[in-house]
Amino acid sequence: MELPFMGDTLIVLVSQLIFFIGGWVFFVKQLFRNYEIRHVFVQLIFSSTLALSLTMFELIIFEIIGFLDSSSRYFHWRLGLTLLLIMVIAVIPYLIAYSCISNVRIVPAKWVQPLTTLIWLCYLYGFWRIGDPFPLLSVSRGIFTIEQAVSRIGVVGVTVMAILSGFGAVNYPYTSMSYFIRPVSQSDVVNLERRLLQTMDMILVKKKRIALDRRRNKPNQKQSIWGMISSVTQRPAGAENIGQLRLEISALEELSRQLFLEAHSMKNMQERERWAATLQGKYFNVLGHFFSLYCLWKIFICTINIIFDRVGKKDPVTRGIEIAVHWCGFDMDIAFWSQHVSFLLVGCIVVTSIRGLLLTLTKFFYKISSSKSSNIIVLVLAQIMGMYFCSSVLLMRMNMPAEYRVIITEVLGGLHFNFYHRWFDVIFLVSAVATIVVLYLLHKPPNVDTSM
Repeated sequence: MELPFMGDTLIVLVSQLIFFIGGWVFFVKQLFRNYEIRHVFVQLIFSSTLALSLTMFELIIFEIIGFLDSSSRYFHWRLGLTLLLIMVIAVIPYLIAYSCISNVRIVPAKWVQPLTTLIWLCYLYGFWRIGDPFPLLSVSRGIFTIEQAVSRIGVVGVTVMAILSGFGAVNYPYTSMSYFIRPVSQSDVVNLERRLLQTMDMILVKKKRIALDRRRNKPNQKQSIWGMISSVTQRPAGAENIGQLRLEISALEELSRQLFLEAHSMKNMQERERWAATLQGKYFNVLGHFFSLYCLWKIFICTINIIFDRVGKKDPVTRGIEIAVHWCGFDMDIAFWSQHVSFLLVGCIVVTSIRGLLLTLTKFFYKISSSKSSNIIVLVLAQIMGMYFCSSVLLMRMNMPAEYRVIITEVLGGLHFNFYHRWFDVIFLVSAVATIVVLYLLHKPPNVDTSM
């Protein structure tokens, strides 16, 4: 019995080492390619969090295909989840607090450690209290348990997942379909650029008039006090109205900003038109139509689930196979195809979730990072990544047949799984509708007033 267990443990450790190396390479080649790595410990934390997160997805796939011993999978499930929870709840928040306080120059070095500990304790208190408004586990089930930790992480993680999913479900068809590309001619771009240059010339002329007026009315150093007072109180003939000029300059600068944004939007539309004419653009246009239907269906289903307080009883794989068998007259082995289709579905969900999150984190990192804050931001991204993948396990459970949910239910027994699915539907609906409104407002061409 010990030999198979040791072999299974070796397989899991080797896969974790591969995941760790992949996270290390991603950190160096993608995130920190423009920055100097000052803290190797930050790199170690990020890679370890990614490795532990990917191990959970690996164990789900192992559960579906029946790889490794059942008791071995259960052991590594609890071990990996416990280590990930320690990272997300204890280690990473403490390091974030320490990095933030140590970068504040006014804080003496001797106060960094006590303040870090105080902020970390406040975080733990807030993390525990986050479960009060939600139907999570009671204290009677124990405080320091996996269920209590996952139940609170799930609220934050599911919220992040729903926001990203709602935005992606709407934004992907918008950016892929040629229907939303506004036709722009080259003459429109040239005319708008000409108007922008004329506006900039007008601003330059008016600023030059202000500068010449200041130079002309600048008091001479040898001038008497009485002459200085008279030069201020009496406006010379031909002097400019500085206040009026400044108002005109302010209006013209606002107009130039609008013209620049419109010119930039036209350039982007031209690039999208050229891209849509390529083979890749046509392929993504077809995908965009498919995902637009999926988005409408998802919004409709989420609305029905919220109104009628409905949660799916069967996973989509089993339901689809049953429909094919009973309504289409296909002769299929439900158990056989359920396993293989579930494997493909979960694999696609895992790959797309990992790829989508890492791309989002990379874009977010490039937008707000600097040489001083990069390490803190990486720790924050590791925190979000751990919560996101931990919550993915909660939601992925519904996409698996009942016989493959056993391991997740045993490890996370006692959780109100239906609550997280309803919470996901609510946040997804809000995010999708908000994205539709924002994209509608952005898609409308701005009314640029050129009367000035």
